[in-house]
This record gives sequence, structure tokens and C-alpha cells, in this order.
Amino acid sequence: MRALAAASRPLFSDLPSLVRSWLPPHSFKTFASVSSSPPSDLDLRNQSRGGLPRFFSDDLPSRKGGVVRVQGSEFWHMAKVLRLKQEDRVELFNGKGGLVEGCIQSIDKTGVDFIAQEDPKVILPQGMQWQMFAAFGTLKGGRADWLIEKCTELGASSVTPLLTERSSIISENRVDRLERVSFAAAKQCQRLHQMVLNPPIKFDTLLDHISKSKLCLVATAEATPLLNAVNVRIESMIKSFNIICDFTKKEVEMMLEAGGTAVGLGPHRLRVETATIALLVTLVMWSDSQETV
Repeated sequence: MRALAAASRPLFSDLPSLVRSWLPPHSFKTFASVSSSPPSDLDLRNQSRGGLPRFFSDDLPSRKGGVVRVQGSEFWHMAKVLRLKQEDRVELFNGKGGLVEGCIQSIDKTGVDFIAQEDPKVILPQGMQWQMFAAFGTLKGGRADWLIEKCTELGASSVTPLLTERSSIISENRVDRLERVSFAAAKQCQRLHQMVLNPPIKFDTLLDHISKSKLCLVATAEATPLLNAVNVRIESMIKSFNIICDFTKKEVEMMLEAGGTAVGLGPHRLRVETATIALLVTLVMWSDSQETV
């Protein structure tokens, strides 16, 4: 198992608003980047976790009393799965932080009319924003679903596929399924900002990104423990940072030459998905602890 995390400027200035995702063992890599966001009130953070059924809609009512129509899979979930009825209370979110509470005004064979019972609110992203970079062309089985689900729950803001020696192609057939997995996970954990899929990038592009980063953490055997390396470079990690896993020896050497710093994830050899989640969980917990100091 090998992995790398790097603090850097955002690689993409205009990320798409669609949910995208993917990724088990042998040949996969994850590269995540984090950037700090403006502080939000605790009340807004609490409002992001409601008790009502929540559904996605690109369009939200602009004010209290406004009406929007919900169709497609979200309509099916409302009417056919949950069997909601007229006047049942629900919430709509748009995947960009917008949230509004209201109720079902009417239902017909093609959709639901939703009426807002309050003005919509916009909740800013909380804490660090993590952008994951993953090479998973050779991955098979349900581990890919599991990894994307957990990355979504842990708050990764985007996933970017990497084209590397072990993973030179990415099947479009996987994207649609993993997009649905991420979307379902976002609804289940009540996150208001969707995880985004970016276009694939090549390893040379990644190296260029690492060379411009303030801090890159490369997980490898017998290296400095991760938290020790993070605490040493705390000031350089305030604004942004990234994670990558399971590259070939040659690729790891190239990343270290580009400016990476070796870190350890314990004494055992880890599967790619284990290493990725271990890195992400550790860094999320670390960043949370910094915010409460």
C-alpha cells in the first residue's frame, strides 16, 4: 500500500454541479485536496440535518409560498416508495447548499407539486473541502461502491479520475452506477453539497499539481506517522490539501521527487480502500480538532 496527500491550490476553478463517483484492492489511487471555507454559524450547521424526508431538485422555490414540480426518480421515491400524500411535509435541496422546507401540494401521474412553507436558505460548506483524486480502472466488485459511499459520507467534495500505469482507462459504464451510489449516500447522510465528478487527468498533470503544492504526504512503509507529519506542517495545511493511494514504486519515487513527504499508516499492508479511508478519516478528525481549539 502506498498513498499520497498534498496541500495545494484548487486544481479546478469551475467544478460541475453533478454528483459523480466510484472505486477494492489492487490498483487504485486516491488523491484528495482540501481547502478551508468561510466559517458558518452553528445554527446553520444544525439546520443542514433535518428530520423530514429530503429530496433533490435542481430548482428550489425562490420564496415562501413558491411552488416547484418534482419529477423523475425523486417523484418515484416520494410517491411510490415512501407513499407520501398531499400535505405531507418534506424538504428539497439542490446539491449546492440550498435547502427549503415545505409540503406536497398535489400529486398526479407524472410528478409532485411542492410548495415552500418558508423562505429557502443557503448553507455554506463546513470546515475543510476535500477533493479526491482516484485511479480505479482495474477495480472490480462492490468495493468501488463501498469506497465512494464512504467518501461521500465523510465529506469529499469531488472525485477526479487518474490515468496511471496501473489504471490507464476508465469505463463510462461505471460512472453512472457510482454516481447513483454517491447520490444515494448524500441523501442518506443529509449532506447538502453534492460530490462532483471531474474529467480524468494524467499522471504528469498530477505531478505538476504536486510540485505546486505546499505539502504532499506520501503513505509508505516505515515512514513518519501521518499525524506527526501533519502537526509539523500545520500552518501550510490551513488552506488546502490532497490524498493519493497505491501507486507503483516508480510512480511513488516520481511523486517524492516532485515534492512529496513520506508518511506511515501503521505497521500493516493495507488494501487501497482501507488506506484511502484511513487517510481521509484521520485528516477529517484532525481538521475538526483544529477548528475546536
